[in-house]
Amino acid sequence: MSPFIAEIIGTFLLLLLGGGVVANVVLKKTKSNDSGWMVITTAWGLAVYIGVAVAAPYSGAHLNPAVSFGLAIANKFSWALLPTYIVAQFIGAMLGALVVWLMYKDHFEATPDKETKRAVFCTAPAIRNPLSNLFSEIVGTFVLVFVVLYFTDASITDTETAIGLGSLGALPVAFLVWGIGLSLGGTTGYAINPARDLGPRIVHAMLPMREKAGNDWPYAWIPVVGPLIGGGLAAVLMLVLSGQ
Repeated sequence: MSPFIAEIIGTFLLLLLGGGVVANVVLKKTKSNDSGWMVITTAWGLAVYIGVAVAAPYSGAHLNPAVSFGLAIANKFSWALLPTYIVAQFIGAMLGALVVWLMYKDHFEATPDKETKRAVFCTAPAIRNPLSNLFSEIVGTFVLVFVVLYFTDASITDTETAIGLGSLGALPVAFLVWGIGLSLGGTTGYAINPARDLGPRIVHAMLPMREKAGNDWPYAWIPVVGPLIGGGLAAVLMLVLSGQ
């Protein structure tokens, strides 16, 4: 399990379960059809927990180019490793989206609305306003990366003896993503992750789906650029506050 493989598997699990819950909620004739936003945000948070729990011991479980970018700016990650991590994250995201399509193929065919089917793969704004949509992605990712930068391992303060949390160490980021989704996700669907949005969007463009919507390429730059700006700003603020 190398860092490259860990990022692929972790991001694959993230998109398999995250894309899977969207499919389960929005596609027709599923057991969970129309179960709502709470189900989607909760499952995305749990998807993050699962992906992080698997990948963290081997790669740090970034699972997100914006996180890798922010950590590099904050001097907590090597710039030389950044391209490798981003490639792995895109591979994992695309594979996850592909498996979701294969698993829910009958339900894609039972769903007549083209935009609904595309929503399983990528985000779209509730109200289309490029500047506002970009700001939403910046703010959501800023919160994600800024809080991640301030996560600390549990310790016994009098001796500074580390407490091994194992897989429970992934819980904070799961709650973080859940909170972002509940509070800030209603404007754009909170991509907050370039690989999570662009990778599956490319898969959607390639799949032989019947009655398929366009890929909304004019919007596709927002969930890529916004998270990178938000992650970068979070890292810069952390450096300023820490006096570096």
